[in-house]
Amino acid sequence: MAVSVPTRSLATAKRHEVRIDASKPLKAEPKTGHNRWHPDIAPILRVQPGDEVILETRDALDGQLTPDSKSSDAGSVNLNVVHPLTGPVYVNGAEPGDLLEVKILEVEPAAWGFTCQIPGFGFLRDVFTEPYLVRWRIADGFAESPDLPRVRIKGAPFPGTIGLAPSRASMEAIGKREKELLDRGGFVLPPEAADAIPGGTIGSEALGDAHFAQGDGEICGTAIEMQSAFHAQFFLRKGEASRRGYNDVAYFRDTYVQTPELAVPRRFYATTGMSIEKGGLNQSENATLAARNAMLNMIDHLTERGYSRQQAYAICSVAVDLKISELVDVPNFVVSAVLPLDIFV
Repeated sequence: MAVSVPTRSLATAKRHEVRIDASKPLKAEPKTGHNRWHPDIAPILRVQPGDEVILETRDALDGQLTPDSKSSDAGSVNLNVVHPLTGPVYVNGAEPGDLLEVKILEVEPAAWGFTCQIPGFGFLRDVFTEPYLVRWRIADGFAESPDLPRVRIKGAPFPGTIGLAPSRASMEAIGKREKELLDRGGFVLPPEAADAIPGGTIGSEALGDAHFAQGDGEICGTAIEMQSAFHAQFFLRKGEASRRGYNDVAYFRDTYVQTPELAVPRRFYATTGMSIEKGGLNQSENATLAARNAMLNMIDHLTERGYSRQQAYAICSVAVDLKISELVDVPNFVVSAVLPLDIFV
């Protein structure tokens, strides 16, 4: 995320807070957030560029899992409530074509989190078909769990979901695309109206889905999910998105996300995968297949370290980074899965 020169002096910036009752689902406090994106969702807060906001957030599953939950409970979660976001926050003066910059100043983690495997969900959903749950204790910057013995994960928290209200033109294009899909004989799955929480405006931002730590890929479908409080500061750069042609999110930081030896692991074990099926058929330039093979190889490695396959899948989701290692030698793509060995204690 970029840091810009604010449009007014920081000396006049204000601090705002959006507090929630995390013991209640979003449905019980609909004025604190939403779980769908739409331009008609009214802002819950209006701020000036340069203002700071503390946003308390619910976990990705809106409190359906608790420290007392069991693995079987992960098989009955309602995905229609994903993701409960806090917001929208409207930045005064924002117009189409402006660049909204959100600086994450601090992330306050909860005392517990979870990683779950939900049948039918996740990168390897065809392989892992049974529910599974890891319950994490979060303290002193680390997460540990009796469900994953001898594993200690250093925190690197961030919002798993952050975004802006779509424009009306975008919503119309989405509706047109889905109608055309239906007309061709396809199908769409509209959200359950009973679970949809809006009641935006261009320039309205919302965030949530806090992750204490995550491997690049989040392959089982969840990271170390948690409730949280985000301290954020909002800046506005007039016309910059149009000038630069930005249609996607850009992000950066100027300090280590972790201590240097963990940001770039000093000790690691890596597996690789190529875009080749098990039977030998080469799927030309298929990075998804290469990533799948790399992760399956990593899961095999973790089982050799004494973990079950479901435990290994969870470790991959929270700690293993997928890296595209090679694209140029078509038809072969190579993806690496990198496991930092310092997570083992």
